[in-house]
Amino acid sequence: MNLSRMMDLILWRHADAVDGTPDMPRELTAKGERHALVMADWLNTHIPTDTRILVSPATRTLQTADALKRPYSVHKALAPESDAMSLLLAAGWPDAGGTVMLIGHQPALGRAAMLLLSGIEADMSIKKAGLLWLSNRVRGTTQQNVLRAAIAPDMV
Repeated sequence: MNLSRMMDLILWRHADAVDGTPDMPRELTAKGERHALVMADWLNTHIPTDTRILVSPATRTLQTADALKRPYSVHKALAPESDAMSLLLAAGWPDAGGTVMLIGHQPALGRAAMLLLSGIEADMSIKKAGLLWLSNRVRGTTQQNVLRAAIAPDMV
């Protein structure tokens, strides 16, 4: 196995937010804040300290990211109207190496996951505050995408 090409990609959907418009300033609900903290606690025990965290500029994703209490950078490519390919390009998949976490929105997160898992961009629902953890590795001359974890806050 060529370890230098390994990359982990964590797709974390923002936690529950209030309904309404405009969309970008929507904040987390009390339930969303609780779920963000539960997931952040789990993540902080499992992700490397040098994980690169990229976050949508929407308020609800920033609040979800804040639960981690780690540095992150805001990327317009992860905004609510983004598409799967924009997310993967922002992450540097699969060549960036290391661990990259994207905190964003549906349907782009689910579509990115489906593209990596099946080779076809299709809809896949990710529960609010839920995450998918995928890895890319090379075995011999074969590149593989591997689902490492799929977790929702009620499972932690």
